[in-house]
Amino acid sequence: MDLNYSPEEQAFQLEVREFLRTHYPKDIQEKVANGIALKKDDYVRWQKILYKKGWVAPGWPKKYGGTGWTPVQKYIFEEECGAANCLRLVAFGLVMLGPVLLEFGSEEQKQQYLPDILESNLWWAQGYSEPNSGSDLASLQTKAEKVGDHYIVNGSKTWTTHGHYADKIFTLVRTSQEDRKQKGISFLLIDMDDPGVTVDPIITVDGMHVVNQVFFDNVKVPVENIVGKEGDGWTIAKYLLQHERTNIAQVPRSKTQIARLKALATKQQSNGKPLLEDERFRSKIAEIEVELMALEMTSRRVLSKLSSGAPPGAASSLLKVKGTEVQQAITALLMEAVGYYGFPYMKEVMLNGWQDEPSIGPEEAAVLAPHYFDWRKTSIYGGSNEIQKNIMAKAVLGL
Repeated sequence: MDLNYSPEEQAFQLEVREFLRTHYPKDIQEKVANGIALKKDDYVRWQKILYKKGWVAPGWPKKYGGTGWTPVQKYIFEEECGAANCLRLVAFGLVMLGPVLLEFGSEEQKQQYLPDILESNLWWAQGYSEPNSGSDLASLQTKAEKVGDHYIVNGSKTWTTHGHYADKIFTLVRTSQEDRKQKGISFLLIDMDDPGVTVDPIITVDGMHVVNQVFFDNVKVPVENIVGKEGDGWTIAKYLLQHERTNIAQVPRSKTQIARLKALATKQQSNGKPLLEDERFRSKIAEIEVELMALEMTSRRVLSKLSSGAPPGAASSLLKVKGTEVQQAITALLMEAVGYYGFPYMKEVMLNGWQDEPSIGPEEAAVLAPHYFDWRKTSIYGGSNEIQKNIMAKAVLGL
């Protein structure tokens, strides 16, 4: 991929930059930049703005609402969104379910679900992990028994992000017992307001309600809600996870965080001089920047591969591992930069901004600790990094 931009690509870059400057809501931009908790309305509002522009699904075919952009245009768009501290759109519909329906769904399912995914009229949740099935996803036990023209679903899913907001959930369910645990799994779409569906909140250490446990008690689901064929679930799950892992890397946003780190290190003092002038601290930043540069090159290659219609393959695991390691390293250095000022945590600051709350040390410190702990999970979701290393060893090295 040649990233010496042509005049047309430079014009597109300016168009994106100007659009974000004039249309990206300032209140959302401020929340993202300052680490303030976001609400459902923030996500919906920004997605509808992008939908109206026709820029909401760069990875989809143009026939179904995609942009038709080249790999370079997609890269430019991500770069500009990262530089502008744009809100990351909820991935469950756009990045996960959408590509699955495009690849495995019936034409009826595409017509029924894709338009509402694009416009954020319906929110989806992901039903993969279970209380006893995390990294070993194939051991899942949620059952769907076919009775006439319906499936009767019983079981539970956990760590369901935004499940309390979701209208529907795509789930992996066991439709039969086979000789291998990867067999007999199916991919089923379930309405969250169906009788027998219960959502219990899981309050994380920062006091926030983002994840949930979802229970299914004799939930009746029409057979036409199965995606692909019965028993195709494991194949579909692997396909979906490749797209999810690719999306986790988030190179442009890590660049923005590096800039934030440097700005903070310029203000903080160490032995009477700016922390950024400390040789050891600068060395730590440089190490992350080198890793991020290598990650960016890999991301560009994967983006080019996706544009040709090919799946990301094992490279998605590499992006996921290195991307999350870089993200965690940056949050650790942000905490190191503010020192003991990062220890106090005022929930009201994270929920509502600083307003009249007294700050202790630099303002940035008030939200760094919860974000530091929250980013520990990135090496687990989408398939733990340990599992991704096994995938790469098998697929790339043949071990």
